Amino acid sequence: MNANVWLLFICQALVNASSISQVSISALVGHSLAADKTLATLPYALQMAATMAASIPAGIIFSRLGRKAGFYLGTVGMLVGTATFGLGVLQGDFLIYCLGAIPTGLGFGIGQHYRFAAAEVAAPNARSRAIALVMAGGVVSAILGPELVKHTKEMVSPLLFLGTYVAMSLLPVIGMVLLAVVKLPPPPPRNASPTPLRVIIARPAFVVAAVAGLVSYGAMNLIMAATPLEMMLCGYGVNDSTDVIRAHAIAMFAPGFVTGRLIQKFGAHRVICLGGLLTISCAALSLTGSAYMTFVTALMLLGLGWNLMFVGATTLLATAHDAQERVRAQAANDFIVFGTVAITSFSSGALHSSSGWVAVNATVVPPVLIALGLVLWHQTRRARLATA
Repeated sequence: MNANVWLLFICQALVNASSISQVSISALVGHSLAADKTLATLPYALQMAATMAASIPAGIIFSRLGRKAGFYLGTVGMLVGTATFGLGVLQGDFLIYCLGAIPTGLGFGIGQHYRFAAAEVAAPNARSRAIALVMAGGVVSAILGPELVKHTKEMVSPLLFLGTYVAMSLLPVIGMVLLAVVKLPPPPPRNASPTPLRVIIARPAFVVAAVAGLVSYGAMNLIMAATPLEMMLCGYGVNDSTDVIRAHAIAMFAPGFVTGRLIQKFGAHRVICLGGLLTISCAALSLTGSAYMTFVTALMLLGLGWNLMFVGATTLLATAHDAQERVRAQAANDFIVFGTVAITSFSSGALHSSSGWVAVNATVVPPVLIALGLVLWHQTRRARLATA
């Protein structure tokens, strides 16, 4: 794998470290600042809504200015957002804290395109491995993010987590330095008669990839966002829930070192189906009790299931467009996926508050089953067409 892919690996790790740190504490900060406790996950929901909103302008920026300019804008957004989060904690103001989610989400949305950039700088026969490797940068994030929270949460006493946001502001700055070194392809040539977007998103491969992606991320996010709240209600401390999120994040990203090879050997469809079964296993295990190891094991199954489904979906997406269509197809896909994530981020807190932990876990099962049915249909259809 070439040096550019490894640099993108680190850039993705920095983006995800910031995100994992925010997942670990945003619901807790929101719960402490919001008068209405059902709004505890609102800041994270707004962040995911901004991530969704970033998809379309990111596509325009990448197509006109190139990948590097777009990624620079993303790092600036995350820096501004982190500073605003810190100001919200400093002032004890829930509104200011929520406002920080907007630039952070925009930056995170742009950062999701590192996996697409990896496919563009890798050789054609190594694209699935490059995508999986860059996403595996989350292994670094899974260690760095929670440790950053644990060691900085009381750094600016008595303001809990203010020191964490000060430390988090360094991550996008490091990303800017790395972007100055990495070599990325120029913008794709402009097509005088581009394929209509409605044609691209109507292709079976696009539909299946988008559904698998939105279900994998939506199911994972619904459970993950509510986990710190459930653990708090079960009597566990911040360090306990942070360690569970770390185990979950490691399970999300560590398989990236082998997921690409699994896809090369068994195909994206089978890998997506295995990920769906692991996600359902997480939901089933979560219903068995509130022991610490139950949370750890269930969230690790959830992370592993997400990785297999999401990397498989990203690989399948690459078959749904040509080089000139790629940026618009990728932007449309991420708009759909992170729109779902935004919905689950908000509904996670409301569902947990109104119906409890059992309802949160049970809700993910029907969408996963629908996605698996669609993937199996597409696999059968491709096999039939290949035979014909």
